[in-house]
Amino acid sequence: MQASAHIPNRFSDLTLSKLLPPPVRAGTVRRQALLEQLVEADPRRIVSVVAPAGYGKTTLLSQWAERHDQAFAWVSVDEADNDPKVLLTYIAEALNAVEPLGPRVFDALASPTSSIPGTVVPRLASAFASMSRPAVLVLDDVHLLDDRTCRDALSVLAENVPDGSRLVLAGRTSPPLRIARLRAEGRVLEIGVAELSLTVAEAGSLLHEAGTTLRSDEVVALYGRTEGWPVGLYLAALCLRAGGSFDRAVASFGGDDLVVSQYIESEFLDRISRRQRQFLTRAAALDRMSGPLCAAVLGVAGAARTLTELAGSNMLLVPLDRRGRWYRYHHLFRDMLRAELERTDPELLTAIRRRAAAWCLDHQRPEEALEYSMAAGDAETAAGLVAQLWLPVYWRGRLETLVRWLAWLERRGVIEKHPMIAVMAGFLHTVTGRPAEAERWASLLNHWQYGQPGWAADPATEAYTATLRAVHCRGGLEQMRADLDEAVHKYALAGIVSPTPAVYRGNACIMAGDPDGADAYFREAVALAEQTKAQEILHAALYSRSMLAISRGEWGLARSLADQALAAARAQRPGSEEILVWTAQARLALHRGDADAARHALAETQRLRPFLSYALPFFATHVSLHLVRLHLALADPAGAKAVLSEIDEVLRHRPHLGVLVEEAEELRAELSADRTAAPASATALTGAELRVLPMLATHLSLSDIGAEMFLSVNTIRAHARSIYRKLGASSRTEAVQCARRLGLLEG
Repeated sequence: MQASAHIPNRFSDLTLSKLLPPPVRAGTVRRQALLEQLVEADPRRIVSVVAPAGYGKTTLLSQWAERHDQAFAWVSVDEADNDPKVLLTYIAEALNAVEPLGPRVFDALASPTSSIPGTVVPRLASAFASMSRPAVLVLDDVHLLDDRTCRDALSVLAENVPDGSRLVLAGRTSPPLRIARLRAEGRVLEIGVAELSLTVAEAGSLLHEAGTTLRSDEVVALYGRTEGWPVGLYLAALCLRAGGSFDRAVASFGGDDLVVSQYIESEFLDRISRRQRQFLTRAAALDRMSGPLCAAVLGVAGAARTLTELAGSNMLLVPLDRRGRWYRYHHLFRDMLRAELERTDPELLTAIRRRAAAWCLDHQRPEEALEYSMAAGDAETAAGLVAQLWLPVYWRGRLETLVRWLAWLERRGVIEKHPMIAVMAGFLHTVTGRPAEAERWASLLNHWQYGQPGWAADPATEAYTATLRAVHCRGGLEQMRADLDEAVHKYALAGIVSPTPAVYRGNACIMAGDPDGADAYFREAVALAEQTKAQEILHAALYSRSMLAISRGEWGLARSLADQALAAARAQRPGSEEILVWTAQARLALHRGDADAARHALAETQRLRPFLSYALPFFATHVSLHLVRLHLALADPAGAKAVLSEIDEVLRHRPHLGVLVEEAEELRAELSADRTAAPASATALTGAELRVLPMLATHLSLSDIGAEMFLSVNTIRAHARSIYRKLGASSRTEAVQCARRLGLLEG
């Protein structure tokens, strides 16, 4: 249902250092009491480590991982993980390194259109709960997650921690769990400021390891001032080691970020060499640092040596690997230095980010280059990188990342100069069941192409634009054919071989009542899809040929084509196009008298029906007509009426779909003539209710679900009541359990 795209190797864009505990530095104070508490046979499976910056949360957990023989699965969270597919992929890979999770988890993660609450989270939670090898799953800096779906996914994982394993959430604020309930139930071990603050003995050890020699009373005085705040004690030691007075050190370091900031500005940066100060301040513009990157971006010789020196002389630089190649700043230190650079030389900050983008691009790190370009406000470069990255990121299922990039570019008004991005956005919303947004982007493209003088798109962009218009079929059958003719012409000019126009030409023939002409086009589409390895187009064409064979009574051919379509679907990352395969399988199962198999296939189509919208009018109507007939054949008028109502919704927006309109009218008349009372049942769930159903399996409130889906809470309540009635449930929990038994939800 979309133009072909190459599918890259799975998850090749992961930052592997995020999956490794930071190495413990030599001389670090060992938190023995806390470590004993963590490793003892504590029945609590959830560990919350919460404190402001500088309290040694990561250090404690790294010591635990390094010294304990239990397996650790580690994820260092950052801002880019506010895409549930990204976060959950990191968690899955971390757990998979402990014990293989199986392909079902990664298939769901890789699918562009798999439901996060309905498929991905249940599969990952089930795999975690089923692990036979105990593991400690650590998510560090979890406070950086503000995406509701990400936060809810962690709540589900917390309910599925297996015996002997732990889920550890570390951050500056309370973890995104129902912490009060967990505390009341005695299920969470909480480590906070009081526990993380150093003892007097530990403070003395830290000061000694940092190279200072103090009397016991001076240690006590400094400890009293800092209240055991590790970073305050450490910075005081650096101040003393650099020649600062003891009285000044005691006066400067309370448990407050502001005094540390003032110290960094007035003491620490003033006491190191000018070269080091300049390096530290400018490098704060970078998210991660390596010698080659810093040398190129900061224009300094010996950058790798400088990083090694700084890492060895203070603990404000955190190594990200065990080979000393990549580092990051302690977050507190980075934020302060970056704020200093932004205040004193914002133009230099922007220039450094642009140079970093160029370096990343030269070193095959295009996504990092994009993020640096966005940070620098370089919209033109960012737009070019988004166009380059769009399809690989789409095929990894990272839709929230695409939406974030798209919103950033749209706010800056640059997409008109890069219309292929608008085409991609149109297709994205088309196949993910967001018809209003799909139409908005198609309308913008039409305005630019036909209403703006000087439209200068290349033939490839115009080919895909014409294809998008044909897919939407807003102007009826003849306009669809004209759009496809234009697409074929422009594809040829661009030197692109695409099977998509042949599929939609076949669809146009079906709408015109010409099945023989349709089959010829579908044969062409199959050949082109096999040539270009366009699996998603291949199984759509094979499905169409299978359904035509059924209409001719050629059941053997239909079975062969349907099996080929199923194989093609399994060869790619599953998406909304799977509904075609299940529709064909249901029809064939019914023909051979296997009603149970037909019902199973219909249940699979129910999960995918929300993707069928008026943005895909042909497939939405054609598939739904077959589904209505299947429900009627299974003596399920309630299910038939629910699907027919969705056909009516499509036809309200797309009334000119040829013979499909007549077929819908015939089925409507047949259902109207049937006076049999249709009892409420799961098959009667509407598309809107099927979209809400997976959200009921989350920990989100109904108002949160409404906010997530851009619907009012009253609408969500109405959908929920209808779902309960049709599932024969009296509560949200019971409805979810019933939906899982019926195969409408996983878990």
